[in-house]
Amino acid sequence: MKLKITLSLLIALSFCCVNQSSAQKGWIDLFNGKDVKDWNIKISKHNYNENYANTFRVEDGLMKVSYDGYRDFDQQYGHIFYKKPFSYYLLEVTYRFVGEQAKGGEGWAYRNSGAMLHGQAPETMLKDQDFPISVEGQILGGDGTHDRHTSNVCTPGTQIVYEGKLFTPHCLDSRSKTYAGDQWVTARFLVLGDSVIKHIIDKEVVLEYTKPQIGGGNVSNYDPKMKVDGKALTGGYISLQSESHPIEFKKVRLFNLQPYSKDKLKLAQVIGKILND
Repeated sequence: MKLKITLSLLIALSFCCVNQSSAQKGWIDLFNGKDVKDWNIKISKHNYNENYANTFRVEDGLMKVSYDGYRDFDQQYGHIFYKKPFSYYLLEVTYRFVGEQAKGGEGWAYRNSGAMLHGQAPETMLKDQDFPISVEGQILGGDGTHDRHTSNVCTPGTQIVYEGKLFTPHCLDSRSKTYAGDQWVTARFLVLGDSVIKHIIDKEVVLEYTKPQIGGGNVSNYDPKMKVDGKALTGGYISLQSESHPIEFKKVRLFNLQPYSKDKLKLAQVIGKILND
């Protein structure tokens, strides 16, 4: 907690201390707008890198998650993983929900997707595994009636520390507003190893927690060797979900903060600049 408070103060004091060029050179476009050659796919009940029914595709410059080739969703949860892992970074995802939920999708999966953080390597997932062991930055769209906060956290095979205590339920709501309809929404996730993760919407931190670690349930059919309960999650793979509702991603980019991870002051300066841009 002391580190979190110190870092927050440093960020607040350092917005003006990093020039524009240094704040730009760390951005990586994970999605190039043309194809998914830099990504790997794992869909439950299918082999690694089998893109069943062309679930993940690129059309009109957008990464689309579609189910027009499914007869029934049948819990075929899928994830598309960027090719390399990261530890310290700011992830930015611009998304929108479209169309109708696939037949057979669970009620809770209506306008539901996610950005999986610190995930296990996709090739280590078993054929019938439903979700990667990871921390999920949950993405939700409004249903036109109820409050449905976005940028929540869910924990398949993991646990977090929230407000100084180990949080063991599966999901925790953020403080974000509800985004209904097919509007574009940009979510940011600031991930600093196993120290702190912040979910950010419209430049506001809507959820913050610390010490992500392996543990708990809510993941099925995994290799037991991959689930070492209590192990700190200091890094891992980023993936985007298919959970039965069509979603489109316009931008998926990442600012790599690893070069600054050993220098707290410099790290705070860079974070302050990029969050203020």
